[in-house]
Amino acid sequence: RGQAFDVLSSQANLSGYRSVIEAANEFGRFFAGQMTAAGKVPPAKVLVLGGGVAGLSAIQTARNMGAMVSAYDVRPAAKEQVESMGGKFLKVNFEEDGSGAGGYAKEMSDEYKAAEREMLIAAAAESDIIISTALIPGRPAPLLIPEEAVLRMKAGSVTVDLAAENGGNIATTVKDKVVVTPNGVKCIGYTDMNSRLASTSSTLFANNTQKFLMSIGPQTTKNKGYWHVDHSDEAVRGMLVVDKGALTWPPPAPAPPAQAPATAAQVEQVQEAPRDSKGEYLRSAAKVTAGGVGFMGLGYGVGGDPAFMSMLTTFSLAGVCGYYTVWGVAPALHSPLMAVTNAISGMTAAGGLMLVGGGFLPTTTSQALGAAAVGISTVNIAGGFIVTKKMLDMFKRPDDPEEYYELYALPVGAMVSGYALTNLVGGPNLGPVLSVASGVLCVGGIAGLSSQHTARMGNVMGMSGVALGVSSVLGSMQMDASTAVQVAGLMGGGGAAGYAVASKVGPTELPQTVAAFHSLVGLAAVGTAVGDYAAFLSEPGVHAMDGVRSAGILLATFIGGVTATGSLVAFAKLNGNLSSASLQLPGRDQLNLGMGLGSLGAGAAFLSDPANGAVGVTALAATTGLSGALGTHMTASIGGADMPVVITVLNSYSGWALCAEGFMLDNPLLTVVGALIGSSGAILTHIMCEAMNRDVLSVILGGFGTRSTAKKGDTDMSIYEGEHTEMNVDQVASLLKESSSVIIVPGYGLAVAKAQYAIADMIKNLTDRGIKVRFGIHPVAGRMPGQLNVLLAEAGVPYDVVLEMEEINDDFEETDTVLVIGANDTVNSAAIDDPNSIIAGMPVLEVWHAKNVVIFKRTMAAGYAGVDNPVFFKPNTAMLLGDAKDTCDKLKAALLEK
Repeated sequence: RGQAFDVLSSQANLSGYRSVIEAANEFGRFFAGQMTAAGKVPPAKVLVLGGGVAGLSAIQTARNMGAMVSAYDVRPAAKEQVESMGGKFLKVNFEEDGSGAGGYAKEMSDEYKAAEREMLIAAAAESDIIISTALIPGRPAPLLIPEEAVLRMKAGSVTVDLAAENGGNIATTVKDKVVVTPNGVKCIGYTDMNSRLASTSSTLFANNTQKFLMSIGPQTTKNKGYWHVDHSDEAVRGMLVVDKGALTWPPPAPAPPAQAPATAAQVEQVQEAPRDSKGEYLRSAAKVTAGGVGFMGLGYGVGGDPAFMSMLTTFSLAGVCGYYTVWGVAPALHSPLMAVTNAISGMTAAGGLMLVGGGFLPTTTSQALGAAAVGISTVNIAGGFIVTKKMLDMFKRPDDPEEYYELYALPVGAMVSGYALTNLVGGPNLGPVLSVASGVLCVGGIAGLSSQHTARMGNVMGMSGVALGVSSVLGSMQMDASTAVQVAGLMGGGGAAGYAVASKVGPTELPQTVAAFHSLVGLAAVGTAVGDYAAFLSEPGVHAMDGVRSAGILLATFIGGVTATGSLVAFAKLNGNLSSASLQLPGRDQLNLGMGLGSLGAGAAFLSDPANGAVGVTALAATTGLSGALGTHMTASIGGADMPVVITVLNSYSGWALCAEGFMLDNPLLTVVGALIGSSGAILTHIMCEAMNRDVLSVILGGFGTRSTAKKGDTDMSIYEGEHTEMNVDQVASLLKESSSVIIVPGYGLAVAKAQYAIADMIKNLTDRGIKVRFGIHPVAGRMPGQLNVLLAEAGVPYDVVLEMEEINDDFEETDTVLVIGANDTVNSAAIDDPNSIIAGMPVLEVWHAKNVVIFKRTMAAGYAGVDNPVFFKPNTAMLLGDAKDTCDKLKAALLEK
């Protein structure tokens, strides 16, 4: 009510506006940056002193004219107002609150003034225009800009001192005059800014007066057409001094407000429910009990068979070992983890080797399937380890010591040679020794990924483990020369193919490459399982079939089939051969259930009488077909936003398929390696689901899987409207230069645009300027875990400035500028603010808390999950639209010019 007749505010608003107009008149350049055929003109840099009405008006006007604006005020409350208008708030490195009575500033201490002087001298030297508005009621205007600061400004710069009437904030100000300093700075000291907008000033003053009179009364009776001084109105009575010649001051003290009766909600204190510790332990104990009963039931079902129990022991210990080993892997190395486990899962070659025979070429179905398994498994081994090496080499630093990992071929060669020599002379069988060493090295290979310093050694250990494992199987085979040639051809050809594929893979192609390698593991598992059953049917006296073996064949076939076809569909989606949208067939869940039940029925038929060839072949063929169809349909029904989860689930499946093969062939090494890989994929799946707030079961079954946080009665809030702000490259370059801290949040768009090299050059430029630059990586920023870390490492970005979401989320409030490049869903505030959003509850990088946010995007379209992003419309956010690589290249060039 009082603001309507606040003359000081309305006239100060005009003064702030007019001060910018006067400055623009004297300033010899554009306010907004311009790109012309003759060259670039950078935007003007305006410094506003004082965050009152006049100062805020000046900030708004200068911003509307395209200038880069910074502002300073001793009152902390002004910071939010300045930043809401797009200005940068300058802060003195000294803690003292300058808020005084009535919202005005107070006199500051001498220590504060000294720190303030130092900061403003530095800020003035960077500014083209300074507009000062700082006044303290009843005192001379504080001197903020000494003559020393003005003399540091560039020729052609302008100062406008709205405090000139009270002595001025700028030392070079002369009241009511424009003077030019020896270094060419024009100093404006006009005290009649309102008169220079006479018509508007008079109109606003008349409006203030009219609203003041109308506000007097009557306010209490609201009697239209009748005016009188309303003594019943507390506001009128409080300011009335004389009425009809009688002194009315001071007004009577107002009656104390009546106490409102306490509501039932206030009376009844809602207490937080006490923690049910006993219930928590009871639920945990029930789960452990169920697990124990399940174990006992499994042992009873196999009759306590010692061989099976020994294998189960191996499996259990390997699973526990894998669990603790994988949790120790650094998040930045999750992509190499998936690649190295992919390579290790090529141990399916061991199963295929046990079926190979027939001389130069296979002569039976089982031999042909075994040969196929060996060939495609070797593709996986060679390709997986080469891809892993390429990724880990990207994390090398220029000052890292020279590495000679090739020397570790010596101990591996010595062990293999010793094994071969022992076999030749008829010594003891050392195959189990090599198998144990192989398992230990595979575990050590994953453990080596706990840090970038040991990761390359981990890859070497993994390669050594697989080499020893395959060698242990080769040494146990009774091969003639022609079969040896066949094996050499299969492994040599597979290795060459894997090398050829891996050599063409870059960080952007990692997800689809990993998916393709997963499919090879699945195919090899199916081939080995079916081939083993075919070998049994052809020679039942040689290949004994018990319950454990038949169950292993069935599980390897089913899991391998789902893995193979699911991975192929995932590859097609990630590679762009298929749409990333989910397949929405009618009765989707019923289809999945039907195929699952069909596989279960076929499996029961197979296990009931595996020795019956007709039943067994039909049942196994049905299992193969149904599992393949199930993998195809389930993966096709999953949308692109959930692909990171799909990749990790398939990684886990490949491990369990290998584990089933170990039980089938009674091979502890395959069981150990399979449990290790299965645990790795399961843990990564858990991490991805938590990072996306997904329910893994819903994802696998083809649903979007969001755990909604909406409450009953909530309405849809997922449509966001507003006007976004855009910036050009030069404005962003100036903003970065003026920042002291910058965080870059990359997304998959950065990978697609291949803009990482330009980003790396920008980082070096900003760091050389003394600006603190870091990266914030969301766990699902790419299409697979850790992909963005590898991408940045490829461009030479130091890995110690690349932080995970949990490490950096609390730092955004203290950050001057955030650049969001190619990311959308991972910085979407709807995940926190909108309980009805399909990404509600998903942990995100909270970039909107920073002082300034610049989002690089090709268009204003929604992200991969198809969700609008309200961050686009926040007052501290600006959009830099265009191709990410082109924009980053231009931004790099703009920074180099400055």
